[in-house]
Amino acid sequence: MFGFYDTYFKFFGLSITYYGLIVTIAMLCGVLIACKISKLRGLTSEDILLLACYVLPLAVIGARLYYVAFSGQNYTFLEILQVWNGGLAVYGGVIGGALAIVLYCAIHKKNFFDVTDIAVVALILGQGIGRIACYFGHCCYGIEVTNESLQWFPLSVYVHGAWHYSTFFYESFCNFMIFGVLLFLLTRKVSTRGVISSLYLICYGTIRCLIETIRGDSLYIGIFKVSQLLSALIVLAGIIMLIVIYVKKSKKIQ
Repeated sequence: MFGFYDTYFKFFGLSITYYGLIVTIAMLCGVLIACKISKLRGLTSEDILLLACYVLPLAVIGARLYYVAFSGQNYTFLEILQVWNGGLAVYGGVIGGALAIVLYCAIHKKNFFDVTDIAVVALILGQGIGRIACYFGHCCYGIEVTNESLQWFPLSVYVHGAWHYSTFFYESFCNFMIFGVLLFLLTRKVSTRGVISSLYLICYGTIRCLIETIRGDSLYIGIFKVSQLLSALIVLAGIIMLIVIYVKKSKKIQ
């Protein structure tokens, strides 16, 4: 059996959750990689650090509000603020971060796609690391696995007294793969603005849509899984965006 049952550790008398620590590491790694590759879109490390001041707080707010909106639970205002009690959603964080980038670009006169091409590479790395936190948070797991031959990690994970597909691991692995592909393309001088951003939408949206089919703790709107519907829309948006980018590019060449 593979499973961690400790959710926190003590540090100078403070109780620090593994979930919070890993999410923090994910954010730091995202900022660091963005600083490293920022010059590939004409940005600087200072630009990225300032951008982080916009993105990180709005991403947390977005992640919390998304979860609260679709969790099906009734929250008081004070309970909404208590993010340390759990309840954050990746897509809410992505939406909040996207709004933050729009605000940042409007205020500081930056090209939106220059920023997002860097941001999505950092984001998918952060998502890959951040999903590891779900293991310690005992969340984001799949449907129950009843076949004993499939009850082994990393295919499945023992949580809440039963074996479930370890969907958080699947997504983490896929996110790292997407990160490698996007970083490779960006460093190989894919200079057309918006292409990297489009590919992120297509790749992550596809992976998330597929994984949601066996997710066991999804958020719902009616009978539909919210994240699966949103993933399908994101894939469609990415495809449309990519087509528009290359149509415009071909017209300029002509």
